[in-house]
Amino acid sequence: MASKREQSLEDAYAEPTNFLEIEVTDPVNHGFGKKRYTDYTITVDTNLPIFQQKKSSVRRRYSDFDWLRGELERTSKILVPPLPSKALARQMPWVAEKDGMFAEDFIEERRQQLEEFLNKVAGHPLAQKEKCLHMFLQADTIDKNYTPGKLK
Repeated sequence: MASKREQSLEDAYAEPTNFLEIEVTDPVNHGFGKKRYTDYTITVDTNLPIFQQKKSSVRRRYSDFDWLRGELERTSKILVPPLPSKALARQMPWVAEKDGMFAEDFIEERRQQLEEFLNKVAGHPLAQKEKCLHMFLQADTIDKNYTPGKLK
């Protein structure tokens, strides 16, 4: 029978062998009328060797998440989870501002769902090799004319 070694406090509180932490924070509304949108800060902290930057922070809006999902569906072999809905009912002209798509409770709920989406996707080993995911998480701007492919 193999002997069990007790875990030391140093081992218990040491940095994990591999970690990938992604947070979606700081929603900010921009523009007016039909050109109004919300973007979010995406913060990545990792020690996974496949990521060039160990810490990064970028701003992305919902349409960028939608682009990422579409690219992953098109180029990868993983089952990509759904995004939160587009909130069409909240955009109707008769919906009061406090209940619209820029209401604080809606933005917070969407922020949580986008964070959950990103963590599910980025946690998948096959998705971690996709150029589109790295561009989404770490590039200042998204080049939608990029050449899809895998990182080695």
